[in-house]
Amino acid sequence: MDAALLEFSAAQRQRLAYIEFRVWFHGQVARKDVLERFEVATAAGTRDLALYRDLAPRNVVYERKAYHYLPSFVPLFCHDVDRVLAMLTSGFGMSEPATSAAPISHAVPVRLNQPRLEDLATVTRAIQGGYALGLTYHSITDGPQHREIVPHALVDSGLRWHARAFDRTRGRFQDLVLTRMAQAEPVSGRAGESVPEEQAMADEQWNRMVVLHFVPHPAQPYPRSIERDLGMRHGRLTVTIRAAVAGYMLRQWLVDCSRDACLKGPEFRLWLADVGQLDGVSNAVLAPGYEASAQSDGVHGR
Repeated sequence: MDAALLEFSAAQRQRLAYIEFRVWFHGQVARKDVLERFEVATAAGTRDLALYRDLAPRNVVYERKAYHYLPSFVPLFCHDVDRVLAMLTSGFGMSEPATSAAPISHAVPVRLNQPRLEDLATVTRAIQGGYALGLTYHSITDGPQHREIVPHALVDSGLRWHARAFDRTRGRFQDLVLTRMAQAEPVSGRAGESVPEEQAMADEQWNRMVVLHFVPHPAQPYPRSIERDLGMRHGRLTVTIRAAVAGYMLRQWLVDCSRDACLKGPEFRLWLADVGQLDGVSNAVLAPGYEASAQSDGVHGR
């Protein structure tokens, strides 16, 4: 954080940091955003916005009753990538004022990769603005290639963060790993504008909801322990999830998705009772033990 910011109160620094967050990751911030988030008087919200512009004149420009992101943007505050992703995806901390209470001691698994904030911000501004990005994508199978994408959502696979996007280069919706993106820039002119066929409403896998029924794996010796662990009712857990992320969840939870519960090992605590629910789900290939039925062969390629 810039040393000059220390002369302001903690509450005002929090508001300034929020203004910067909105500009960087949403592309703009308006007075109502500050008023709704912090429940301050109109005059105070206006003053904070003007102060941020004075402190960082190369970061924002005022037009159409909002402050907009400038390409010369350089953050004043240090933004933690995990907190940024939490705010972008779950809204944590967005509706209630921050408290000074100490958090409960905890530990979480370390992610081996995290997106650069600059790349994440480029993608989230495109999501908010509904426009296309040109970038170099470092594919594991094909190496670095130019792609032109229209992102509409972020997806956490449990291992890494993706942008859910229409890939103009390949002519389909798919997930692209954020850490494999480089030199991402907005596509200029009218070519940068998305069309309905490239937007979330046209993403069949994103809009399709799949109902999955889990039961304790038949090979587990104490099924009642699993039922209690997962809060099952009548020996079954029902989950409704987007088709576009079903494969990620099933892989992360090591759910046996074979049709005869044939996977062995203590790590397989659950079995998918109705495997046919995955037919037509494009990323079902990620699900442990899954094999498409004859009538659905060919729909899973990515």
